[in-house]
Amino acid sequence: MTDIGIRAATPADHDFMVDMLVEAVNWLPERNWPRERIMADPALAHYVTGWMRPDDFGLVAVDPADRPVGAAWFRYLTAADPGHGYAGDDVPELTLGVVEAWRGRGVGRALLRAVLDVARERGVRVVSLSVERGNFAARLYAAEGFRTVESFEDADTMIAEIGA
Repeated sequence: MTDIGIRAATPADHDFMVDMLVEAVNWLPERNWPRERIMADPALAHYVTGWMRPDDFGLVAVDPADRPVGAAWFRYLTAADPGHGYAGDDVPELTLGVVEAWRGRGVGRALLRAVLDVARERGVRVVSLSVERGNFAARLYAAEGFRTVESFEDADTMIAEIGA
């Protein structure tokens, strides 16, 4: 893996978190939804709108020049406004995005492991996510302990039990 650093996300990272949501949505080379379309869709925008709420937490990967290259974060969503990977009001949902030029270099795995460690430190016992079928990230999630608990037409909800 290329030498990267990982730091805590802050409210000042909002625009970069939006960028990483765009990267996560546009994982397919033929999908190129603009930022405006993603942020106009409430089912996607709620992953970053109002970042950083009191119970949001996340990490940012930075290159040796301290430029952000990826982010992973958890947000609690509710049954009234569920995420694609909603598993309960008390289960935070993961979003992870990596700048395209940095994919396949271990950044996603490093972020995933680090953000799961932060979740454990906060006493979180279960985390969830949604991943579209065919997304190479699904293999990463499975390798890191996530399992599918619900399947939909094009995506799966996965959870990981991370608490002691």
